[in-house]
Amino acid sequence: QVQLVESGGGLVQPGGSLRLSCAASGSIFTISLWGWYRQAPGKQRELVATLTSPGSTNYADSVKGRFAISRDNTKNTVYLQMNSLKPEDTAIYYCNARPFVGILYWGQGTQVTVSS
Repeated sequence: QVQLVESGGGLVQPGGSLRLSCAASGSIFTISLWGWYRQAPGKQRELVATLTSPGSTNYADSVKGRFAISRDNTKNTVYLQMNSLKPEDTAIYYCNARPFVGILYWGQGTQVTVSS
């Protein structure tokens, strides 16, 4: 079992920055892929960024060059640095952990609102 707890969301003006955190606990050694997803009102949940255990990253086209996913192994925490935020980035952001075998794990989500 893996538990994920997101934090760091909030209200920010367009052009601003936020850093989301995902604190992981439990059988973290079983995780092969970490990810951030988001879901805006009335829309399906979509992939934002992923990070493999060896350190490869992948981003949605809409956030390339603005967002960065990283991990601090000493703190068992995955981050999503979000810069140059736009109103269309407004959504609930979810942390995700994919084990080598078994079900996906999800956090409870954190709200990000980009508005002036």
